[in-house]
Amino acid sequence: MSQTSYLVGLIGAGIGPSLSPALHEREAERQGLRCLYRLIDIDTLGAPPEAVGELVRAARDVGFDGLNITHPCKQLVIEHLDDLSPGAAALGAVNTVVFEDGRAIGHNTDVTGFAASFARGLSDVSLERVVQLGAGGAGAAVAHAVLTLGAGHITLVDAMPDRAVSLAAALDRHFGEGRAAAATPEALGALLARADGVVHATPTGMAAHPGLPFPAGLLRPGLWVAEVVYRPLETALLRTARAVGCATLDGGGMAAFQAADAFRLFTGREPDPARMLADIAGLAGAAGARS
Repeated sequence: MSQTSYLVGLIGAGIGPSLSPALHEREAERQGLRCLYRLIDIDTLGAPPEAVGELVRAARDVGFDGLNITHPCKQLVIEHLDDLSPGAAALGAVNTVVFEDGRAIGHNTDVTGFAASFARGLSDVSLERVVQLGAGGAGAAVAHAVLTLGAGHITLVDAMPDRAVSLAAALDRHFGEGRAAAATPEALGALLARADGVVHATPTGMAAHPGLPFPAGLLRPGLWVAEVVYRPLETALLRTARAVGCATLDGGGMAAFQAADAFRLFTGREPDPARMLADIAGLAGAAGARS
């Protein structure tokens, strides 16, 4: 008899506003499944990020079917897993753990989620010269996705220069020499003046981190702008970029498609990404109206 009930969860910091529980539980219900999705917030527990290994073991031992992993644990969790998918191994970050026969297997659906969203929303833009703000866990996944989609070159800009340098080197090893470079925030104006598009992968624009990640004057018509933040769906960056005449992509698509890929890993069932996109739009919109 095939499984019809699933217990999954999310480990991370400050995850109270996450839409993941609703996304997974709604899709499960539509498929005649029962899914209980629990939030395991290390801030609420008073636990450090390094406790992720202990939390993963506890979840496995009490019968969880899988876990999503988010900031700041996507890289820290790796040493506590039994195996990695090729994509997660190449990226060096895990956002989904599936428990199979007592073993914890790490995957990454951020890469496939962003790639699917970009292909859907910005399919006709040039990818010759891309600038990306943010080289953390989400930034690494998005940069991999951008190069997988065929970008000629990506320049990574991060407030922590070493992080950008490290990611650029990893991308060059994986995709070929000369595909990625690192730059400091001071170079952003000159970079954007020559770029086809910019990917924003920092927390700026979230409710807790309002504002623009760089001066509005650096935006211009013809520059496309892709956002990773999805709460709110319309960040200050996207609103400003649309007013200037930029093609834009909000972070809702990445959130929906990565959740769909995780749902498939957890349940073995085929999700409906279009329904999950509609869920994101409704849930994020409702949250924005309350805030």
